[in-house]
Amino acid sequence: MQALNETLELRVAEALAEKKAYADVIESSPAAVTVLGPGYEILAINRANIDAFEGAFGKRPEVGANFLALFDDLPEHRAQQQAIWTRALAGETFVTVEEFGDRALARRWYEMRFSPLLDRDGLQIGASSTSYDITDRMLAEAQLEQAEDALRQAQKMEAVGQLTGGIAHDFNNLLTIIIGSIDTALRRLEPDADPRLRRSLDNAVTGAERAAALTHRLLAFSRRQALNPRILDVPRLLLGMSDLLSRTITEAIAVAIDVPDDLWQIEADPNQLENAILNLAVNARDAMPAGGQLTIAARSVALDEAAAPDDVEAGEYVAISVADTGVGMDAEMLAKVFDPFFTTKEVGKGTGLGLSMVYGFARQSGGHVTVSSEPGRGTTATILLPRAAADAAVEPVQNQERVALGRADETVLVVEDDDDVRAYTVGALRELNYRTIEAHDGLSALRLLERQDQPITLLLTDVVMPAMSGPELAAAAIELQPGLKILYTSGYTRDTIMQDGRLEAGVELLPKPFTFKTLASKVREVLDQ
Repeated sequence: MQALNETLELRVAEALAEKKAYADVIESSPAAVTVLGPGYEILAINRANIDAFEGAFGKRPEVGANFLALFDDLPEHRAQQQAIWTRALAGETFVTVEEFGDRALARRWYEMRFSPLLDRDGLQIGASSTSYDITDRMLAEAQLEQAEDALRQAQKMEAVGQLTGGIAHDFNNLLTIIIGSIDTALRRLEPDADPRLRRSLDNAVTGAERAAALTHRLLAFSRRQALNPRILDVPRLLLGMSDLLSRTITEAIAVAIDVPDDLWQIEADPNQLENAILNLAVNARDAMPAGGQLTIAARSVALDEAAAPDDVEAGEYVAISVADTGVGMDAEMLAKVFDPFFTTKEVGKGTGLGLSMVYGFARQSGGHVTVSSEPGRGTTATILLPRAAADAAVEPVQNQERVALGRADETVLVVEDDDDVRAYTVGALRELNYRTIEAHDGLSALRLLERQDQPITLLLTDVVMPAMSGPELAAAAIELQPGLKILYTSGYTRDTIMQDGRLEAGVELLPKPFTFKTLASKVREVLDQ
């Protein structure tokens, strides 16, 4: 009997030690462990769970308390917990991810593993849960998803940009021929010609110029336009737009320009910046058919890495915002605002390229553009442009047109792979009194240069050509004739004559499509340098 008692005492001691060891493991576990009875009473709960519960809800649960009663003052959470534990107490084994916590304290994400609690006979006497705080993982996954979305959006915009840029290149060649031919017909039209004929030709020019403006927007979106940046005084530029805005915005809309005098300077293309602001103002006008408030503001901002938008380096920027009190946009519309040809306007009242052009200009200028909006609460579009180097001098914006004839001793070599564009260009230059020779590609042009008795005054060459590009031709031509002046013409500059979205130093470009006057003015300007 004594031996039997000793054996029983040993087994009891071992069982108690095993139970204590198990309890110690549960108590020291970083996981939150909860065991409930069939009436939602707490049978067991470890310290990690008590501490987490207090941090989330401001209460410390105790063994014996009714678990659901802890949420009497939080009916939303009570319903959530009751639904989960009802499944567990019904014998279901499952894993779920839930967010808990009083919003005034802290909300955390938990991965919860539920299983039934059985007695020795296999009958269910409750249920247990083991929960792991996965808040950091959920935040990291959300950030990763945002980064992937931003990458997909950037890749989509780049792909569409390449497509639109290529289309604009071919379209600009066609428009050069169309505009040039109509322009020639108008100049040669007799003064007493039928006025209906002149009116028809004028209408054709107007239509072609509208098409040219459309291709320029495509190039702006694709970040393939040639920018001519200069140091700008933004307050002066914005205040100088007052007259233009007053002609664009209806009287039912109040316009306010809010710009501090100590605003930082920026380096940007003034014409493209004005176009971008005007596009945003027109969008704001159309969003306020019954009138409202349009506010154009500018601020100096320093962005750290946390505050900088995606793909924007931390640094100093000038933020130019255009805000309206119009109808606003929902999240679905907001996600598409930069897509080319997406518009909220009626058919025939918008191209859908306004914001796309603003986006392309901002990105090509080293900045960014953001749009925030809510239905019924208006829209704010903000352009971020980098601050100019300190102590930079503001450059005057000159806008003068000078057309002059050439001299008979000035020879222009025209190199263009499109036969019709080349024929129009050569004809216009001869009409301007220049001596011209022509070639359809770079190799032919070099052979002509080698055979010329008289020096060539100007090389007028397309940028994008098969076999040999315009810049490659220019480099070879200058070796044959040092000091030769170069003028590029192109409807799609790509990166061949551009550095960081702007023309390389000393490079002269005549964008397509060009008219007789712009051709004459630019050629004369380059020759007179």
